[in-house]
Amino acid sequence: MTEQMGHGVKQRDLIKMTPEEVDAFIHERRPMTMCSINHDGSIHAVAMWYGFLEGAVAVETKAKAQKAQNLLRDPRLTCMFEDGDYYEELRGVELVGRGEVVDDPERMFDLGVSVFERYYSPYTEDLRPFVETMLHKRVVIRLEVDRVVSWDHRKLGLPSTRPEPTPS
Repeated sequence: MTEQMGHGVKQRDLIKMTPEEVDAFIHERRPMTMCSINHDGSIHAVAMWYGFLEGAVAVETKAKAQKAQNLLRDPRLTCMFEDGDYYEELRGVELVGRGEVVDDPERMFDLGVSVFERYYSPYTEDLRPFVETMLHKRVVIRLEVDRVVSWDHRKLGLPSTRPEPTPS
C-alpha cells in the first residue's frame, strides 16, 4: 500500500505543469468552467469565454447573473481549463481563489477588449461601440488566485490509445 501511494505522489509531481506551462495553457483560446457557490451550498458551474484583466483571468457577465450574485455573497471561485480527448493527452489547470466583482467602466472596458481579441478579432477603436454594447448592464469578475492545480498526461510518455483511422 505504501509503495502504491508513493508511486501516486511521484506521478502527480511528474504530470504537474511548470508556472510557465500553466501560463501558456490558460492563454490558449478555449472556454473554461467557472464554479461559484449557490445560496444553498451547491456548486454553480458554467462554461465561459474569458480574457485577462491586470494579468488575472476575468470574465464579463450580466450584473444579475447567478454567478455574479453568488460571488457577491461568497467570493470563493474555482476555474478549470482542460484539453485532450484521450487519457494520455489530457491536460488541465484548476485555479482556486476569490472572485472580485468589478463595475468600474475603465477596468471593464480593458477586459472587454481582451475577450474580444481572444475570441473575435484584433481590436481597433472603430470597434469601441461593439465592445461597449457587449458590456452593457454587465459586470466583470476577476479571479484572484490562491492555489493552482495542473496536470499534463503527455508528460507520462504513454502510447496513444487513439483508434487508427479506418481505411475507406
